[in-house]
Order: sequence, then C-alpha cells, then structure tokens
Amino acid sequence: MHIHRKEGIPDEPVCPSSSPPPSAARRAARAHRYRRGLHCRGRGLVRAAQPFRCACRLGNFHVQRSAASEAESSLLTARQAQAILDDPRMVLVNHTNKMPDDHTFTTKACGSATAVNKTLQTEAADAFLAMQAAAAKDGVTIWMQSGYRSVDYQKNLYDKKTQYFRNKGLSEAEAKKQAANIVNPPGYSEHNCGLAADLNSPEHTDLTEGFENTEAFRWLSAHAVEYGFILRYPKNAEAVTKITYEPWHWRYVGPENAALIQQSGLCFEDAVAVLQKLAAGEKITG
Repeated sequence: MHIHRKEGIPDEPVCPSSSPPPSAARRAARAHRYRRGLHCRGRGLVRAAQPFRCACRLGNFHVQRSAASEAESSLLTARQAQAILDDPRMVLVNHTNKMPDDHTFTTKACGSATAVNKTLQTEAADAFLAMQAAAAKDGVTIWMQSGYRSVDYQKNLYDKKTQYFRNKGLSEAEAKKQAANIVNPPGYSEHNCGLAADLNSPEHTDLTEGFENTEAFRWLSAHAVEYGFILRYPKNAEAVTKITYEPWHWRYVGPENAALIQQSGLCFEDAVAVLQKLAAGEKITG
C-alpha cells in the first residue's frame, strides 16, 4: 500500500497560470448554486450527509441545465463530463497516474510559520486563505502545514529510498517497488501538482488520524466544499486510493467540482472513473 510521506521543500513557483481566481464570496455563491442544481440518483448512492464510501456506485450525475430553467435538470452529458475532466484542477495524480509533464502553474505562500511546504497553486492558496479566515471567524484555527513539492525534490526522496533497499541486497526492480511503498515516485505524488494541502491546528499539530477529533476537522467537514476542497483519502477507500485514511489531507478541485464529488459520495478516483465513462458515452447504472 502506498503511503505518503510528508517531507519539506522550499517554495518553488513555476510557469504562469491562468487569470486570478474569483473572490471568496463568488466561490461560495457558485458552490451554493451548484449544490442546489446537482442531484445524484441510483441504487447504491451514498448521499452527501453520509460518510464518504468508495465502494458505492453512482447511478447518475445530474446538473442544472440553465439559469432560465433552474427547476429543470438533465443528465450530465458526455460533453459536460469531458469539460469537468479537462479542468486542470481535476488532474488525477496517484500511484498509477503521473502528473502530466505540461502541468504548469504558479504558486503562492499560505503555510503556517512551521510549515515544511508553504505554497500551493495560486488559486488553491487563495481559496485556502479565504477558508482559513472564515474558520477563524467561527473561532477555529486551521493551518496549512505541507503543500507543493517539486518533482525534482520527490525524485531525490525516491532515489534515496531506492538506494536504501539496493544496499540491503534487493534487485533493482524490487528496490524500486519497496521504495514506492514508502515514497511515491517523482510525478506520482499529489503534492507535486500543488493542489494537495496537509492541514493541522493548535489542537493537533501532528499529521495523524487524531486530527479527526478536532474542531478544525469538524469545521472542514462541514465547510471545506464551499471553498473547493475535498477530503482526498476518506475512510474505507484504501482499496481504490491505495492510501490509508488521512483526515489531514485535503485536495483543491474548485467549488463546483467539490460540490459534485461530495454529493456523489465517491472518492476522487471513483468520481473520475464515472466521469470518464460518461464522457465516453457509456450508460451508468446503480
């Protein structure tokens, strides 16, 4: 099973990205409209009010057709599904999906004073800072402890771990395999895309499961979706994500996408898989 390690890295802005993100108020309003317009049906559906469960199967994604016909909804079309998949905020990076080589972006600092990786993609950083400010108004402190890591830094970590297993007498193939169980190979860590944030709080500074017992985690569970963040590695999802439950690891996908994923009840891998089937014109049944 592949488990993330949380090593530090200096701030490393890269190539230019798109225009500045919308304001926090616009993001929240847009997320509200999306949640109101989205509907999920089908056997085995797990509603947003229930815990995330990766094993469920989505029946149908529904989206709002237009502002003029708000009450009328239609099945998510192949074109709509493909548009969501083409959104760079929806890039899937995991143990089998490498970050695209042309995936470039700018970064912005948003980490705490003790953060080991202080930056995220600019839009994600702005969203986190807006979310952090909203939590503070509710008396909750949330810190960003680890964000963007460069591919070069990831390669250094992976190479060192591979060498460690070579020194133990393992073959080259086995050494790389064992190293990947501890450190994701370069380009295969979600932190490389600048959209993953490890969060903590004064209540629980360690990046461990104990974070789920904090006010910060409860606040995030209720409000993170409004700012475009999803819990990336939920409970009971290890069979698909290949990552054990990480209540501290949150992923920025944008408010509309976050609302869609939360309503589906699927983990990120399964949500992407359903969108891929819809984009290919396949019928999704419960």
